[in-house]
Amino acid sequence: MVERLFSSQLRLNIASGVIATVINTAVMAVGYPIYLHYLGYENYGLWLVLSVVLTFAQLGNLGIGSAVTKLVAEEYGRGNVDAVQRYVTTALVLLCLSGSAVLIATLLFKGKIVGTFKLSDANAQAVSSLVPYIGILSIYAFVVQVFDATLSGLGRMDLANYNQAAARVAGIIAAAFLLYKGLGILGLLIGNTLSYLFNHLLSFVCIRRIERLRLLQVTNFDNERCKRLLHFGGAVFGGSIVSMLFSPFNKLMLSRYAGVATVPVYEIAFAASMQIRALFEAGLRATMPEISRANANISRQGLNRIKAINGKSMKLIMTAGLFIYAIIALCASGLLRTWLGERYTASISVAFQIILLGTYFNLLGVPAFYTLMGTGRVRHILAGNIVQSFTNAILIIVALCLTGKMTVYIVCTATLSGMLVSTIYLLVQQNIMVGTYCVANQGD
Repeated sequence: MVERLFSSQLRLNIASGVIATVINTAVMAVGYPIYLHYLGYENYGLWLVLSVVLTFAQLGNLGIGSAVTKLVAEEYGRGNVDAVQRYVTTALVLLCLSGSAVLIATLLFKGKIVGTFKLSDANAQAVSSLVPYIGILSIYAFVVQVFDATLSGLGRMDLANYNQAAARVAGIIAAAFLLYKGLGILGLLIGNTLSYLFNHLLSFVCIRRIERLRLLQVTNFDNERCKRLLHFGGAVFGGSIVSMLFSPFNKLMLSRYAGVATVPVYEIAFAASMQIRALFEAGLRATMPEISRANANISRQGLNRIKAINGKSMKLIMTAGLFIYAIIALCASGLLRTWLGERYTASISVAFQIILLGTYFNLLGVPAFYTLMGTGRVRHILAGNIVQSFTNAILIIVALCLTGKMTVYIVCTATLSGMLVSTIYLLVQQNIMVGTYCVANQGD
């Protein structure tokens, strides 16, 4: 049984991922009706345009968050607390510098950024006035991500997951209160800021209880560890660059060619579908470290362990996953109508069903994703992201050229297609990897 392969803490980390996902799904379920009630589709669409700016700003992370988790875990496992401090401080310095560069770029190109979305004069002015604050928030988000990554690297991913979930709950409560008070989009910005602040505070307290790290000492900055952070984060950063062609690109195309009011339809359908996928992916995520340990000793036994983990994961997706997805797809209209109330439109239901199918295809590729990552084939992970994003973008552009128009259904179908093609690529690469291992160990 795969369960026997996991340590007690790893089981807690797995469970926390699922629980946090359930909480985040509940927060999303409560949040969208509130936002649409107080803002309506057009004004909420303006906030989503701002969120696209924040998404692009996150490219300044340079993949360092993931690098911190890995490198801190390695050093803490060796008992080298001094190295942990050096990695974290170095990461904070790097991200403050990159965040400042992002803020300057955001301020310099604010007009062009807003103009890209082809908004009305009034809407463009509203978005433009908040763009600088989004830039500042992005810098703070980098700092919070380092603390979350540090906590995960110290072996307490469960606490990191729960902190993030608690922060989201606090954020939506604050945003709902501010919307009720009539602050509009500004209320959402403040609510998100308070969410990051709460997350930061919780992570800081948890880290201090585990290890009293001295993170503000300038002497902790280390050039060699800076190189390691940037080297490991480079592959992740490449994936972030590619991801610009996916959801943010889709929102941009809808805003320009279908109207900003269509952006929430896509956003709700996409986010709801991804939350359902996350219920399964959150648990499967913890298989990657075990696959990495099995891969450390390339033998028939190690290969069999990798196959066992992969097989159990696929069985879960093909049984429980297929059943839950089918039930949700059949009940989609009723569930969405109950959830959104008077804000429900038939287009949301159709868009949701299309993307839901895409996320199931995507989920089928998750075991291959973590198998390739655990065996060190990171280039295939990056290639999978490229395949998904480019398939999505090319289909949208072709549809626009052929029909001269853009609809939510076209974008959702392109999203589905990108997920399917990416999954096929990952499964093929996984089979090639397993075949290579079999040849290498056929004499064992």
